Amino acid sequence: MSDLAVFDQYESEVRGYIRSFPVIFDRAHGSVLVAEDGREYLDFFSGAGVLNYGHNNPVFTRALIEYLESGGIIHGLDMATAAKREFIAAFQRLVLEPRGLDYKLQFTGPTGANAVEAALKVARQATGRSNVVAFTNGFHGLSLGALAATGNEKYRAAGGVTLGGVTRLPYDGYLGEGVDTLDLFERMLDDPGSGLDLPAAVIVEAIQGEGGINVARPEWLRRLREITEARGILLIVDDIQAGVGRSGAFFSFEESGIVPDLVTVSKSISASGLPMALLLLRPEVDVWEPGAHTGTFRGNNLAFVSARAALETYWADSAFTDAIADRSAQLRDALTAIAADFPAAQFTVRGRGLMYGLASPSRPELAGAVSQEAFKHGLVIETSGGRDEVLKFLPALTISADELNRGLGVVREALATLG
Repeated sequence: MSDLAVFDQYESEVRGYIRSFPVIFDRAHGSVLVAEDGREYLDFFSGAGVLNYGHNNPVFTRALIEYLESGGIIHGLDMATAAKREFIAAFQRLVLEPRGLDYKLQFTGPTGANAVEAALKVARQATGRSNVVAFTNGFHGLSLGALAATGNEKYRAAGGVTLGGVTRLPYDGYLGEGVDTLDLFERMLDDPGSGLDLPAAVIVEAIQGEGGINVARPEWLRRLREITEARGILLIVDDIQAGVGRSGAFFSFEESGIVPDLVTVSKSISASGLPMALLLLRPEVDVWEPGAHTGTFRGNNLAFVSARAALETYWADSAFTDAIADRSAQLRDALTAIAADFPAAQFTVRGRGLMYGLASPSRPELAGAVSQEAFKHGLVIETSGGRDEVLKFLPALTISADELNRGLGVVREALATLG
């Protein structure tokens, strides 16, 4: 049986990334994946944003080993444990207090989609209304409630049922430069004949990841906050992929200065790759009855241990975000140069922090072809967007300047090969 035959024979047809990156990975460190045959691959994927601090970060590995050797609780449901208490205290001290944020923490099931489900449910309970506004190209998860707010046709079709309770409106930039898409939202809210029921909530990504690295302008987000606040509509920011430093700050909405009512956090919050998700909610929105949104794996104490280690190691001062800013400028400048050097592709450069995209709407097949060609030369990089037309750069936030340059060199070579 060949190396991959067992997956072809026994794993569901739903498998995805194995088709794009068809090798067996065995080990990893930092920004490097090592295949079973010993070949090394530079990682510009970071587990779709799960590994912001790199693979097998020794700080987290040490903390996890020490906790396991001490006999610490591994699974705790939502019972009180020392590991959970210490994480909550660290999150309050190092994340919320410095930003002047007052949120309760809800530990949902350990996926981003479950955090979104919780946010939508509690928003509907808190307001007594059912409609939710989401935006074009938004991605919020694939369970049915979250899927209703997700825009991608392929994912929506897989739901198999009518997806209701959500009104879709155009995201910032969707109608081109010079058009403020919130004019439509405000007009519809103020017109009793528009057919738009007053929403319980608006759910938005400050940077759309799966939707194509679309970045909302700070002024657009501020106006959205003003519109929702004036009408008693709760604002949910989905920070599952763009959060935990990916945008250059801990939260992607910090640049705009807004304060959402609810924030969903997952992917890199555990730091180590262990599953974990949070819903942050203003105290007055926390209208849950005990057990009203439950789940078996809310108490992953190993995730709490590595999450706390990350906060105390990387978020006690500005050194980490300063380093992200340096790498971000390096990435942005390199992508701008690539776009200039390959004019036939008509690339646009999108992004912020270490979340960037090279988009070629006129040649939507190019991004996938570059990803495949780059993989042959030892680079793991994925695509995003409604037509997979965006080459998506999600390197670890801890990547070195040399590693970043090497990966960008592979992208250049792939483009040159493809012509």
